[in-house]
Amino acid sequence: MIKKGMDKDKIKIGIIGGSGLDDPKLLGKFEEIEANTPYGKPTSLITAGQLNGVDVCIIARHGGDHKIPPTSVNYRANIIALKDLGCSHIIATTACGSLREEIKRGDLVILDQFIDFTRHRPITFFEEFPGGAGNAKHTPMADPFFAELRKLLVESCRELDLAHHDRGTVVTIEGPRFSTRAESHMFRGWGADVVNMSVAPEAILANEANIPYAAIAMSTDYDCWKEDEKPVSWEEILEIFGKNVDNVKKVLLKTIPKIG
Repeated sequence: MIKKGMDKDKIKIGIIGGSGLDDPKLLGKFEEIEANTPYGKPTSLITAGQLNGVDVCIIARHGGDHKIPPTSVNYRANIIALKDLGCSHIIATTACGSLREEIKRGDLVILDQFIDFTRHRPITFFEEFPGGAGNAKHTPMADPFFAELRKLLVESCRELDLAHHDRGTVVTIEGPRFSTRAESHMFRGWGADVVNMSVAPEAILANEANIPYAAIAMSTDYDCWKEDEKPVSWEEILEIFGKNVDNVKKVLLKTIPKIG
């Protein structure tokens, strides 16, 4: 779980929280840090403290009051701010729509692959190659979620006896609209298991920044491919997420001490 050559004392976990998972009360004592980066300010103040003896920094992905839509999230500032604060690993949390019958509402999915279907976001730190081909930066992305961190998350889900799936492919759409029925069926045909609006850009940028990244996705709905279900609504997402958010917190509390 610790990179070769990394000092265990320097383990610090960045948590990028979706709705309900950016609560500073997770940390007990904490301080709020107003960060700035070459890419602008992160989407929220950074809440820094300790969780079970491990240093943790929390960012609210959509702002503390959830005013920032997915396309407008400053993903680059969020990742660089965590890197500048010394975060050695990042765990992201997110709601998602299920594209598979077996992934039920409230199930957790420890993602292992993504499909990036976004269109309007800066998703690289390497916008030019000074010095030409010799300095080109093409980051390997075959396995974008850090395997050892994923393994610990899966292990924690099992120990807590939570309904979960050891792996899954997420397709990240632009949003803020939901999928059309045709798109939902297309995503299923592509091999995606769940759909959301945030994970792919974060995973890309974390890999470029050389920070091990993993994500816990909670299924809240069936998007709109299922003919015997009503199409997803924001109210449904909030309801299911609210009912199951404590399970994600339990996984974080169980996993973080294993890292550090």
